[in-house]
Amino acid sequence: MSQTVRTRPEGSVQPLSEAYDTALLDLDGVVYAGGSAIAHAVESLGRASRGGMHLAYVTNNALRTPDAVAAHLTELGIPTGSSDVITSAQAVARLISEQVPAGARVLVIGGEGLRVALRERGLVPVESADDDPVAVVQGYGGPELPWGRFAEACYAIARGVPWFASNTDLTIPSARGIAPGNGAAVEVVRIATGAEPQVAGKPLPPMHRETILRTGAKRPLVVGDRLDTDIEGAFNGGVDSLLVLTGVTDGAQLLAAPPRHRPTYVDADLRGLLTGQPEVVTAGGGFRCGGWTATAGEERLELEGDGEALDGLRALCAAAWTAVGEGSCRLDREKALARLGL
Repeated sequence: MSQTVRTRPEGSVQPLSEAYDTALLDLDGVVYAGGSAIAHAVESLGRASRGGMHLAYVTNNALRTPDAVAAHLTELGIPTGSSDVITSAQAVARLISEQVPAGARVLVIGGEGLRVALRERGLVPVESADDDPVAVVQGYGGPELPWGRFAEACYAIARGVPWFASNTDLTIPSARGIAPGNGAAVEVVRIATGAEPQVAGKPLPPMHRETILRTGAKRPLVVGDRLDTDIEGAFNGGVDSLLVLTGVTDGAQLLAAPPRHRPTYVDADLRGLLTGQPEVVTAGGGFRCGGWTATAGEERLELEGDGEALDGLRALCAAAWTAVGEGSCRLDREKALARLGL
């Protein structure tokens, strides 16, 4: 699929919750961090839902089951059914089921979310490479996952068993900071075996397919905090996206984003679902948004004006992305971001 190179965030006269029928929301770093709700998430999602927007929660974290995720969200004050939760475990289970016989044994390296998803597809989870599995599946197993589980994966893969991974996120947000994610664990097995897994999770097509099949969304908006999973996944699926700055991505990373990582909209948090988005317009040799004007020189980004910091960031994005085209911004940007407190 050919994609247009995005050179500025887009504007929307309508609130995003009215312009799109379904929000495909990431969880870690968007709705909660370390189990606690992120500021403004509960009230914003409640208002969007009451206004008619369908909310679906799409996570690369394969550890918990949809029932467990739905119960957690409901406990936080966001009433959710298990059918509104789509996980990378479900996406990888479908991928495996399309390549192995019904009732086949699959070696699980991960948590209960993978086991439940495999059973849903008529497959049998097993725990040892000696249980004659026809596939190995690896997903996030939490910080207590024993090291010996990686050895079981390696034994089976060395015998020629195909290897699947729910996702390859190197990190995961936690209440104490950024922790190693499933991608870090996948690297352990990759280094030991020299093999390459088939991957299902964001930003790859199997996850987008699973999400659309389960939600029936006609005009979805992907909402996430990661450029390399949420936003790239929306790019690959040909749908619009909203980046919120409550998780992994900061202003400097956003300005440096290559085309596949550039979101349609940018906002501070989930309150951005409830409002329109300001338009970024051409202004002389630069770009204006709100009270800010941004231009790109040969070596640095220049920012003038005052007002909402996010308006300045949107203008800076337009200047940076236009300056580098299909590349990645290497212009000195620290001074411009410092003016915005970002």
